[in-house]
Amino acid sequence: MPPVSTFSQQHVSHLRLYVLAIVIVLIAEALGPLSIPLGIGKVVLLPMIWALLMGLALGIWHSRLPGLARVDLPVQFQASAILQPALLIFIAKLGLLVGGALPKLAEAGWGLLLQEFGNLFGCVLLGMPVALLLGIKREAIGATFSIGREPGLAIIGEKFGMDSAEGRGVLAEYVTGTLIGAIFISIFAGFVTSLNVFHPLALAMGAGVGSGSMTAAAVGAIAAQQTPEVAKDVAAFAAASNLIATTLGTYLTLFISLPFAVWAYRVLEPVLGRRHSGEVATAPSEMERAAAGMSVPDLKWLERLLAWAVVGAMVLLGNWVGFGVPILEALPGVALMIGAVIVGDLVYRGLGRRIPAVCWVSLVAMGMTFPGFPLAGVISELTGKVSFMALITPMLTFAGLSLAKDLPTFRRLGWRIVVVSLLANAGVFLGAAFIAQFFVHTL
Repeated sequence: MPPVSTFSQQHVSHLRLYVLAIVIVLIAEALGPLSIPLGIGKVVLLPMIWALLMGLALGIWHSRLPGLARVDLPVQFQASAILQPALLIFIAKLGLLVGGALPKLAEAGWGLLLQEFGNLFGCVLLGMPVALLLGIKREAIGATFSIGREPGLAIIGEKFGMDSAEGRGVLAEYVTGTLIGAIFISIFAGFVTSLNVFHPLALAMGAGVGSGSMTAAAVGAIAAQQTPEVAKDVAAFAAASNLIATTLGTYLTLFISLPFAVWAYRVLEPVLGRRHSGEVATAPSEMERAAAGMSVPDLKWLERLLAWAVVGAMVLLGNWVGFGVPILEALPGVALMIGAVIVGDLVYRGLGRRIPAVCWVSLVAMGMTFPGFPLAGVISELTGKVSFMALITPMLTFAGLSLAKDLPTFRRLGWRIVVVSLLANAGVFLGAAFIAQFFVHTL
């Protein structure tokens, strides 16, 4: 049993982190969205972006801030640990929307399935040529075969090893996505939406990239430019697309996308490749050496319950400040979402954690609003009082608070491979939206 003083310090640190997160959400929602005209389109900076940037700033300048506002390395790792269970509440909200929209989703049919191939090929087609033109070598394979989340790391680690050129490439994609993926995809998706080239539901399917935070950011940017009714459909289609990417996407990436990236490199490198190597120095910084001795803590069950309760409170406050819904009016809806998360998480753990928790939470939430369920109408009405935009801001708050620890690695990766990583993310979104566009005219 740890000493009382250590026990107290840990709880004080957790409490301080939650208080900071609540303050950030309130400030971000109060600031509201900012629309910036950009040529023929526009960029919309939403409260979730303010929240992420404020969290990141607190981590970067933690040594210059007073104790209560100091987000040092241990606190950043705590924020990272809270982010995953927090994302499950957002997944529950999307599942609730999917359940009620299943008839419309069924009409999409093959569109929902085939858009996944846009995810598989879009990242390579857009990222690989630019990588080779910039002089990047086999790192380009790891950086462009997927959006580089945890399954991507595992696949490259198994096939090539993380100390290989391909391993450095997927690490670049992973760190880039972690640090600025949500910001980038929010701005990019919002700009593409403003062009009015794609149907909103095609963009929604493109938003389901297989990353909770990036999907949340893209959905928010797309939905912000739609009517409330269309915004609900956007969230539902994005959730269904993201579920496909999460479940089938890993296998399709392993057997289709990675071989395609290897083939594309073999064919294009002699034509487009330059002699410059994209590899960078690997000497770790002092902050990286300190971070190497730490890891993201595994939250115990009671700590996860606390995280869901606090995030639920943040959602209620953001929903009130940003959307004018009284806290007591939205409370039953938030409680239902947390209930779906708890049930889904228990099933996930009870069945040996073989299938990701996001899948179980999605299925539980979908069942709650499935048209054949007797209470579906009541649950839809209660959870409909909670804007999914109010759910996204707390997610990206914890993402922002956890990011500063990864900045040294981000700097060492070099600007070339960061550019390629962002193009791969853009390619995943555009590729899926392009394919989905051929199917949404019937909806």
